[in-house]
Amino acid sequence: MNILIDNRNGTPIYDQIYTQIKSQIISGELSEDETLPSIRSLARELRISVITTKRAYDELEKEGFIYTVAGKGCFVAAKNTELLREENLRQIEEHIAAILHLAVSCGLETEDIIEMIRFETEEEK
Repeated sequence: MNILIDNRNGTPIYDQIYTQIKSQIISGELSEDETLPSIRSLARELRISVITTKRAYDELEKEGFIYTVAGKGCFVAAKNTELLREENLRQIEEHIAAILHLAVSCGLETEDIIEMIRFETEEEK
């Protein structure tokens, strides 16, 4: 598992860990039932507080991406297709919001954006 922490980034460190592990789970880089590094070893490796790592793992568990077995550690949870679908829809909505923001700054109309999407869709076929 590869996690990079950017201290210059305004994003909290626990959120950077959470986001990177979640992305690796969604992409299939981390597979179902794969053992994650212990909270202590990940904290040591990243040179951060155990509390920070624990918070990231707690968020992942709360969201259903990982599960904990007492005395054994944390593992990647089975992919919940509905959960993944919701996550993908949320990301699409974020991208659409960014597109709309850029479109307004360029003076594009809704029809222009739709035409761009149609063009990209045809290119994919």
